[in-house]
Amino acid sequence: MKSFDENDTRPIKLFFQDEARFGRINKIAACWAPKGIRPVVAQHQIRQYVYVYSVVCPHTGDNHSLILPAANSSASNIFFESVSQEYSNYRCIIIMDNAPWHTSSLVAQHDNIRFISLPPYSPELNGAEHIWDHIREKYFNNRGFNTLDDVEDALVESLEQLRQDIKVVQSLVGFDWLTSVNIC
Repeated sequence: MKSFDENDTRPIKLFFQDEARFGRINKIAACWAPKGIRPVVAQHQIRQYVYVYSVVCPHTGDNHSLILPAANSSASNIFFESVSQEYSNYRCIIIMDNAPWHTSSLVAQHDNIRFISLPPYSPELNGAEHIWDHIREKYFNNRGFNTLDDVEDALVESLEQLRQDIKVVQSLVGFDWLTSVNIC
């Protein structure tokens, strides 16, 4: 990992990063209904998707997300440029998985971001993974979407809620082994 400039005195902020696919194919889940009433939920098999890229800080609950049309190097570059600008007053350490679009070319592009890759097949170490479970459970279960714009609207709502409620983010990504160390 490339070091930060030794004269750079900006504070350090640790993030976990991940991306997830959301689309019009919905998941039917158990739900509550009054006795004697069977809930009816539409099910879609339409394969239209968007991707959400997010970084989350387990210490502060800060989070930043973008909804993009693909999961590839170009989209990753757009996202990390956005993160670099959003947190320009910090030196950011971003821990992420080894997705094929997380290329080494990202490292040289941003003076305030450094990347650390997780070991292969270790999603349990990436706190950002829990954000997707929360969004799917709270905002997507038993919902059908007529258009991809409707999916994006639900994502914007859910991501804005997370941006406003840092306590929820901290509870989702703040692993004991991580938050006991004062990094930020």
